[in-house]
Amino acid sequence: MKSKNLLHQENAIEGSMAVFENITFAAPLLADIGNTHIHLFDGKEILHLPHKEAIEKYAQYSIDYITVNQALEEQIIQKTNWRNVSSSITLEGAYDTMGVDRRALCLSHRDGLFVDAGSAITVDVMEAGVYQGGFILPGIQALLKSYAGISAVLACELERDLSLEHLPRTTKAGVSYGIIASIKAVIKQHSKERQIYFTGGDGALLASYVEGSVYDERLLFRGMLSALAKYKS
Repeated sequence: MKSKNLLHQENAIEGSMAVFENITFAAPLLADIGNTHIHLFDGKEILHLPHKEAIEKYAQYSIDYITVNQALEEQIIQKTNWRNVSSSITLEGAYDTMGVDRRALCLSHRDGLFVDAGSAITVDVMEAGVYQGGFILPGIQALLKSYAGISAVLACELERDLSLEHLPRTTKAGVSYGIIASIKAVIKQHSKERQIYFTGGDGALLASYVEGSVYDERLLFRGMLSALAKYKS
């Protein structure tokens, strides 16, 4: 059963002002630059574009971005008017090598457990605005590849309408059950009645198996806006 989205958000673009929940400031577009795509946020919607396409289409736009892809930095500097704001995304309690995308995600709310389900699955905990720690799991696609590496018989796609209420009776369902149930179990182990927030490409799927959880792909940008609003004030 799909979990109910508990977020009630209002966001709009009014002239050059971006309004996202209670955060208001004169803002350019925002971007999160990953290993394969650039994710652009205009205050309402998110575009997921390959690096080359995003740079060509939006080179002349004013964009504040964070990045985990340092190899792309020189190209961005040469071809765009964008500004790297990664150093402004500060999180109390974070460790030195913690990714800026994880820091931004944790800044979206003062309390909660945050799951970013992409090529890897990161799980982080916040209490009263302070980072408590977290861990990293292989993503769903990586786990599927690992099963295929064990035996060709286990090579399959994920069964997305799987029920965890009944034991599987096919190989595909068995592999899928093992992946989803194990991810859910370790997340629930550390939730301790905290609100659980999901984002990322597989976030909606995983959220559907965790009762009372929230899925919102804009969480990282909410955290960016919060950090930048404090930086500008």
